Amino acid sequence: MRQVLGSGYVVQHVTRMHGGAQKVVYKIECAGGFVCVLYVWDLSNNYFQEEIENDDPNERSYGGDLFERNNRHLASQGIRTPALYDMYRERTARYPYDYALVEYVGGPKAEAYLRHPDVWTRDRVFGALGEMLSRMHADERAVYCKLDRLGLGEHAEACHLRRLDSVKPQLVYAAAHLDRIGVYHHQLLDRLHALASRIAPRSRYGFIHGELGPDHVLVNESLEPYLIDIEGAAFFDIEHEHSFLEFRFGEDYRYLRHDSLDPDRMAFYRFCHHLSLTAGGLKLLHRGFPDQIFARGLADHHARRALRYIGAEAE
Repeated sequence: MRQVLGSGYVVQHVTRMHGGAQKVVYKIECAGGFVCVLYVWDLSNNYFQEEIENDDPNERSYGGDLFERNNRHLASQGIRTPALYDMYRERTARYPYDYALVEYVGGPKAEAYLRHPDVWTRDRVFGALGEMLSRMHADERAVYCKLDRLGLGEHAEACHLRRLDSVKPQLVYAAAHLDRIGVYHHQLLDRLHALASRIAPRSRYGFIHGELGPDHVLVNESLEPYLIDIEGAAFFDIEHEHSFLEFRFGEDYRYLRHDSLDPDRMAFYRFCHHLSLTAGGLKLLHRGFPDQIFARGLADHHARRALRYIGAEAE
């Protein structure tokens, strides 16, 4: 704090903020009332460490370098996200991980405003979020990739096929650990391929957050939304984002809706999300995530939703 902000910023309280599965977050309160946030990307505290270590570097969505790059890009596009004060990426023996000091946005997450009884408040929050997302998704490129891969050439396969390849291991994991998925493993896999086969080629991709639920949006005292957990942002099919927004925001998705989405891509990505979140919930459950009730509920809910795609009733 002294090195970045000066000797006048004396730390009084440090509080760990809960909820993250991929990085550790602390609230730092200083004498005089200044507050900021510390992000720590310590892989040993990541519930998806195994996947990150085995991931294709092109698919990585974890780390301070991606956060820094995406933070600056979003800010340059007028998309609100907490300001980055300083990034530490030296990775010394004492601190073998990335960490950053970031602006503290006082206020709740957007989930506090879902189905809010005051229509004006709801219009203000989700209307502003809808405008931000429209602007972000209109930021297009002719290739799909993370910002750090721009200029390195095009992928040989369509982006939905890349997603198809990434979701298959999630289905395998879910089938191995959840009996009702295991019973229908082959039917679910066939349905996944059938949905992918309907998708026509595309050559333009919008900039998306990648996992934008109401828990990844902070709302300040002026009811202005800020995007957080932005490491996975990339140029990709915007249907990947909208199919996620659709079930995460429920009836308030009407504020975020886009008029020209491809229905075949929407159906495919919805199914992919349900399979991935089934496996993701199970992994959190198996790896000691503190909120075990949430983890179990996540896996159960999305398993049921996935089975509906093949007309199977979940028990």
